[in-house]
Amino acid sequence: MAAACVEATPAAGVARRHAAVQPGRKRMRVAMGTTEDYDYEDACRLGEGAFGAVIRARHRGTGRAVAMKFLGEDGGGPAELLRESILLEAASKGNPFVVASRGLARDPATADLCLVMDCGGATLHAALRHQPSPLPESTVRAAMWQLLEGAKRMHAAHIVHRDIKPHNILLGDDRVLRICDFGLAVHMSEPPPYGQAGTLWYMAPEVLLGMPDYDALVDAWSLGCVMGELINGEAPFQGEDEEDQLSAIVGVLGVPDGAAWPWFWSTQFAAEMPEMDKKRCKTSVLRCKYPETRLSEEGFEVLSGLLTWNPDKRLTAAAALKHPWFLKMDEPVLPRNQVVAPLPKRQRLL
Repeated sequence: MAAACVEATPAAGVARRHAAVQPGRKRMRVAMGTTEDYDYEDACRLGEGAFGAVIRARHRGTGRAVAMKFLGEDGGGPAELLRESILLEAASKGNPFVVASRGLARDPATADLCLVMDCGGATLHAALRHQPSPLPESTVRAAMWQLLEGAKRMHAAHIVHRDIKPHNILLGDDRVLRICDFGLAVHMSEPPPYGQAGTLWYMAPEVLLGMPDYDALVDAWSLGCVMGELINGEAPFQGEDEEDQLSAIVGVLGVPDGAAWPWFWSTQFAAEMPEMDKKRCKTSVLRCKYPETRLSEEGFEVLSGLLTWNPDKRLTAAAALKHPWFLKMDEPVLPRNQVVAPLPKRQRLL
C-alpha cells in the first residue's frame, strides 16, 4: 500500500486487509466532496502500485496542495477507501505527526471515490537514501520524538497502524515527520483474531509468529526498526520470508528466555528450531550493531526497549517518550540539510 506522497511499497511487503470497521463504535462522519474541486497536476504522480495511484493536485478554492489516492482493481472497493478515511480522520485529529485527512471526493462522471489528504512531502525512505553520511544522534532523537509522539496520540485514539516504515513516513518542508498510509490500520475496538499485516522487515515478532490478539505494541516494534535504520541506514532485521525474518531477529536479539516469554516456546517456529541454534543464540548482539560511538547508553535503552521480543515487556510509545534520552530535546535547531531537526518549542505543535 501507499498513501499521500509515498512511493510504491517494496517487494518485501506483506499486506492482508482486515475486516470492515465494526458498527458498534461511535459513528464518524467523513467529509465528501467532488473531484471537480481540484486541479490535477498529471506530471506529479506521487505513488503507484497494486493498490492504485496517488496523484498531487491543488484545491481550486484554497490553492492548497493535496494528495489524492485512487484505488485500482487490486486496492479494494469504496468500502475499503471509506474505512481508511475513517481511521485516518481519527488518527490525525489533533495529531500534527499524522498526515491530515481532507475526506473523500467523488468523480461525478464515474462515481469513483478517492481519498484526499494533505501533501506531506517526500518519504523518509527517500530522504535516507540521499543522506551522504550517518545521522548524528541528536537528529535521530528529534526524529524519534516526533514519531513516538505521533504514535502515542494515534494509539490514544485507539488506532493501530500496523505498517509503520520509512516508506510510510513523510518529511515535510517544515521538517516535521508525519505517519501516513492507513490502508492496513485497525481500530482497537475490532475484536481479534487479527491477521498478519505489515511489511516483513518491520513486522513485530508476535505478528510473524501468528499471535491472534496483538495490539498497539506492534507499532512500537516497527518504530524500533525505523530508529535502527535512522542510526545506520538499514533495517536491523532483513529476512526473505516470515521464517527467515524470525531467524534474523534471533541472530541479533538471541532467543527469548522461557520465563520472560513462555508463549514464544509454544509456537511452531520455536518447536522446529534446531537445538544448536537454541544453545548458540542465548545473548543479544544488538549493542554490537549500534555501538556507543553511534548511540549513547540512554539512546540504546530506548532502542532495546522498543526492540523487545515480548510485547508485554516492550516500551509503549508513551513510555518511551518519558525516557531521560528525550530530556535533551531543547538543544538548538539543526541545519536544514539534516533529515529532520528538533522543533524549537514543543508547545508550538500541541
